[in-house]
Amino acid sequence: MKLYGLIGRRLGHSFSADFFNSAFKDKCIDARYCLFEIPEIGCLHSLVAENPNLAGLNVTIPYKESVIPFLDSLTDDARSIGAVNLIEFAGCGDSLKLIGHNTDAPAFRNMAEPLIAGLRRRKALILGTGGAAKAARFALDCLGIESVLISRSSRKGTLSYNQLDNDQVNDAGMIVNATPAGMWPDTSYSPPFPYQWLSPAHICIDLIYNPATTTFMAECAQKGATVKNGLEMLIGQARIGAGIWGLE
Repeated sequence: MKLYGLIGRRLGHSFSADFFNSAFKDKCIDARYCLFEIPEIGCLHSLVAENPNLAGLNVTIPYKESVIPFLDSLTDDARSIGAVNLIEFAGCGDSLKLIGHNTDAPAFRNMAEPLIAGLRRRKALILGTGGAAKAARFALDCLGIESVLISRSSRKGTLSYNQLDNDQVNDAGMIVNATPAGMWPDTSYSPPFPYQWLSPAHICIDLIYNPATTTFMAECAQKGATVKNGLEMLIGQARIGAGIWGLE
């Protein structure tokens, strides 16, 4: 039986095992998908060594960037983005190679493209600076949407939440939450964004899918903004990944 899985530090929020194991059952695929909580990314090689039937892994927070030095190669997109959320196992035994892919970016692009058709302001504010934020920025760039990363502290190429003003928020047609703030079980949290300046002209996407309606989404909806969670992106990247793993 082939084994697939997800590596991350805390995985209680994840729907990935249910999604893949249900698909394996429906398609009569002799495989199993497991959640592997590891305390540090340095545990990756021992995880692979201890599970010789591993055939592929997904990667989630906080390891999408730190996993890169532990891989043998990257796809061009993963290298450009600087983040990996899927590992392809090529070869076996002593010839095994771990190849890093980024399926978050095409999945986000597929989810966002129908939403931007009526976007009057072709700019976006992306909350966060991690692997998910980088993938969203790459995807939006492919769609011709200029974006700015927002974090708690400013640095080159990144604004802080405190630096945002009414004009900057109004100039952006899309707000993307690419932080884990509000993810189950800490559902009461949300990014410290100035929600008071949002309007019905904004599209607000939360990459979190558990809970289905996050505090971020609720705050945005109160200002009349169109809101969407990350479930479609999750399913999209899973299907793209299944193709890479040869399961489609």
